[in-house]
Amino acid sequence: MSLFYETKNIYENTEEIPAIFKAAEGYMDFMTRCKTERTCVAYFQKRAEEQGYNPLEKGAALKPGDKFYIVNRGRGIFLGIMGKQPAAEGVHIAAAHIDSPRIDLKPCPLYESEELALFKTHYYGGIKKYQWTTIPLALEGVVILADGTKVELAGNDYTFCISELLIHLSGEQMGKTASKVVEGESLRVIAGSIPDMEVDKDKVKSAVLKLLNEKYGMNEKDFITAELTLVPKFDPAELGFDKSLIAAYGHDDRICAYTAFEALMQITETPEKTALVALVDKEEVGSDGVSGMQSHFIEMVLERIAPGASLNELCYNSKCLSADVNAAFDPLYPAPTESQNCCRLSHGPCITKYTGARGKSSTSDASAEIMSYFTRLFDAAGIRWQTGLLGAVDAGGGGTVAKYMANRNIDTVDIGVGLLSMHAPMEIASKADVYETIRAFHAFLR
Repeated sequence: MSLFYETKNIYENTEEIPAIFKAAEGYMDFMTRCKTERTCVAYFQKRAEEQGYNPLEKGAALKPGDKFYIVNRGRGIFLGIMGKQPAAEGVHIAAAHIDSPRIDLKPCPLYESEELALFKTHYYGGIKKYQWTTIPLALEGVVILADGTKVELAGNDYTFCISELLIHLSGEQMGKTASKVVEGESLRVIAGSIPDMEVDKDKVKSAVLKLLNEKYGMNEKDFITAELTLVPKFDPAELGFDKSLIAAYGHDDRICAYTAFEALMQITETPEKTALVALVDKEEVGSDGVSGMQSHFIEMVLERIAPGASLNELCYNSKCLSADVNAAFDPLYPAPTESQNCCRLSHGPCITKYTGARGKSSTSDASAEIMSYFTRLFDAAGIRWQTGLLGAVDAGGGGTVAKYMANRNIDTVDIGVGLLSMHAPMEIASKADVYETIRAFHAFLR
């Protein structure tokens, strides 16, 4: 028995590399297809149905081994397998979010300036605004037309971009702080430049509106009832000569959502406890709203799988892994982290006792008992795990859905994959961590 705590690079076991790369293929396919919460939900629902999962209806008589799912307004999905023990005696929950930082269109976005049609936007989540200029962007989402018809906009149809000031004229701009180099109201997206010669004013805007009407049946008023968002228009890529890493938009937090989902799909026998995977929206803006983790949608789900049970008792007897990414140690930027309490790429999922900021503000701070439960569980299952915090003390901070689960009287611990360049349009993760995180969730949920 070693007296020291140490972790190892999973890639050191070269025999596992084929399995690691195989697991990454499925994840990269998912990330290619899914860049918004709605496309994630559609993906998870389709795959679940293919594996025998059925809609969770009110009043359903569920028995051990039954597989179910329920969709929350197209932007969240809960999936589960009924366990051998009654759900009223507690469930095992893996909770992750499927929204990511992005650029949303304002309700009245389209205007014309100097013979260019432009979209006004409002950024979503914490971003470095200057990172979102001069990259290809895709417009995705849904529009509800005046007659109630729902129209989906696919990201591959068109390419957009936010322009940037040329370096030759950037003397004043370069003297600004990073937060002011590009202002929020300056994130205007180029939408077109060919004029409509049949109108007298706003000729380019008119031409864009005609294109939207021809393709989607939209008029300008329909923007008000739309959910339209701009996301980076590039697919995941294998990074490095050895292709050991994955560069992609939206690892935060779809990497944890996918690994939890995949672990559930791999359960072939009835678990002891009911296994529940909760994939929600709005974490990047505080988990508020009907599709966020602060919504009471989860209570409705628990009432359906354990009718008549005391929800407070059920929650008291439950356990949750709050699945969200963490900041991996970056040798280029060591100062904001503390190396002894920081996760590393390819060393497995990171168990985080607390997140928050400053004096542990806004965190659930997992107890010694629940930390011990999970570390012993993973050790017994042979899971390679590590621990880490989200940066050095007073360097910044962040949060997850953990506190919202803990506030429901559920013992909760944060766990997730370490990333480089978190919240950038392209984030970096390790294939080895995808592989091992699936194994960790499987050990808990089964």
